[in-house]
Amino acid sequence: MSAARPLPLLRTVAALAALPLLLTACGYGSDAEDDAPQAEVAADAEKLSAAEVRIGYFPNLTHATALVGVQEGLLQKELGGTRIKASTFNAGPSEIEALNAGSIDIGWIGPSPSINGYSKSAGKNLRIISGSASGGVKLVVNPDRIKTLDDLEGKKIATPQLGNTQDVAFLHWIAEKGWKVDAQSGKGDVSVVRTENKITPDAYRSGSVDGAWVPEPTASKLVADGAKVLLDESDLWPDKKFVITNIIVSQTFLKEHPDVVEAVLRGSVKTNAWINANPDEAKASANKALEKLSGKALPAEVLNPAWESITFLDDPLASTLDAQAAHAVSAGLLEKPDLKGIYDLEPLNKVLKSEGKPEVDDAGLGVS
Repeated sequence: MSAARPLPLLRTVAALAALPLLLTACGYGSDAEDDAPQAEVAADAEKLSAAEVRIGYFPNLTHATALVGVQEGLLQKELGGTRIKASTFNAGPSEIEALNAGSIDIGWIGPSPSINGYSKSAGKNLRIISGSASGGVKLVVNPDRIKTLDDLEGKKIATPQLGNTQDVAFLHWIAEKGWKVDAQSGKGDVSVVRTENKITPDAYRSGSVDGAWVPEPTASKLVADGAKVLLDESDLWPDKKFVITNIIVSQTFLKEHPDVVEAVLRGSVKTNAWINANPDEAKASANKALEKLSGKALPAEVLNPAWESITFLDDPLASTLDAQAAHAVSAGLLEKPDLKGIYDLEPLNKVLKSEGKPEVDDAGLGVS
């Protein structure tokens, strides 16, 4: 795909903005689980300005910064006596609702829920404060039923949740093909079946779905069950880079506890550095964290290809977010959103500078 061509992930943000997301009907409590390992804090450790920080993330390898950072104690180390309370979510919209409800303070999350949450609140509920990962999303299908991309017409394809990043990306890709789908119901020339990632493999094995547009490790789990990778979403992007995971924060928490936010960012930067310097150990750590969350470790045939498709980085790739919104507008899918102020990268750049790393850019979408 050339740089001038609209990007699939982003223009469908527009479709998301037009949807009456069913967030009020499925409160975050139904999707949030306090099953993440809770860090141990030394009794004499000095607290920062908050006694605890509530973080949210997904049990996906695309959120390995959080998985490994919690598992290895790298995040807690930077927080001292300020305890981490962690919760996991199935997909972005439920995590955004938790942030809005004040149930979490900081979260790892995809770009589409970030954009939608910021726009729907008129820029009042969140800030993107860092990147975390790029890539790690694939369209995988039953090769007996689907052999080419054109064969998706009339088939049933799973996405994690209405309005999450992969759901939005797939809805837009469908539109690019010229097919019609009612975004809310998922019915149309392709049936979009919203299915939790942990349930999708069972749905695939039973024949309830013919494939899925999903993040890792779900994509590689399906491949291990006989599915075929038909499309890697990174192939649709210039330089094969697109933000799949951001770090967001409640604006209220950022204002009241900047020291805590900076400590979390310092832990995230050090975690990504450790992941990239020790990929095999990091992969094993992420797998151990997933085992604690799901009760089962990923087998090597799932873990290895999944891990290799993800890049862990601190740069939020802000220009891709800007491009997504611009392409959504040019496609007529979204009224031009005002994303000015969606980023506050000052705390991250302070941490990067202290670590001897280059600063990152907000593509003109930072706070004034």
